[in-house]
Amino acid sequence: MARRRIVKKTPVQKKAIEEVAAKVQPMVPNLLIILLVVVSFFSGYLFFKLKSLEQSKTTAAVQQTNDAGQPVRPPVSIEQIKKLFAKGFLATGNADSKVLFVEISDPSCPFCHMAGGKNPELAGSSTQFKYNSDGGTYTPPVSEMKKLVDEGKASFVMLYSNGHGNGRLSAEALYCAHEKGNFWEAHDLLMTNEGYNLINDTVKNDKAQSQTLADFLAPAVDAAFMNECLTSGKYTESLTRDEALAQQMGFSGTPDFFVNTTNFSGAQDYKTMEPAVKAALGE
Repeated sequence: MARRRIVKKTPVQKKAIEEVAAKVQPMVPNLLIILLVVVSFFSGYLFFKLKSLEQSKTTAAVQQTNDAGQPVRPPVSIEQIKKLFAKGFLATGNADSKVLFVEISDPSCPFCHMAGGKNPELAGSSTQFKYNSDGGTYTPPVSEMKKLVDEGKASFVMLYSNGHGNGRLSAEALYCAHEKGNFWEAHDLLMTNEGYNLINDTVKNDKAQSQTLADFLAPAVDAAFMNECLTSGKYTESLTRDEALAQQMGFSGTPDFFVNTTNFSGAQDYKTMEPAVKAALGE
């Protein structure tokens, strides 16, 4: 076996090695620091790159929704619709009807008035919404819905949601009228042009105008009862509940309608809803 040859370093070599070591040793901590900085930089870069990618995917999904022309609405089940016909809601009829109409509405909303069928003056200001009874082509949906309700073929419920800003007190008035069994009588008064102007120009949401609103609705509901009902705030929480439910159903603006679980957004002509109604009735 060959023996390993040991080469002894000369004093000059030893000194040279010690000098090099003395120069390199202080540099080691600095190199470690630089290395840590570089690693941290690239880790942060990768993190923000991934976050940016996630945000891009989210943005792309939103753009796809917008490109489709309609916001994605949560699915609404028939069970959700039927629950709106329980006691304490502005419901006419019951949940057993073949056709269940839901209107999400605000008494101060101009398009709700057009859809309500009782304000030909406001509806006539637009060719699109001029009533067919006045020579136009628009069939207001609420009037047609009420006909089916009166015939016992359908049920109707209204949910309040803020669509124009001035209708909260008037919506409370509808709850007060409903308590006395006179929802439609009060509804039809509020949906006239006189009612529209009163709600938006005088009453708004001012409780100090409760008596004024009560006097206007006197043909439908005793004025003393109505004034007391409004000033007490008896149905304030009912409106808050309505708004929460409307949001859960994908509400985006008044009016908003359902024929059973089929949604019709906006003041659509009843003729667009009629096929869904006839299908539910088996016609």
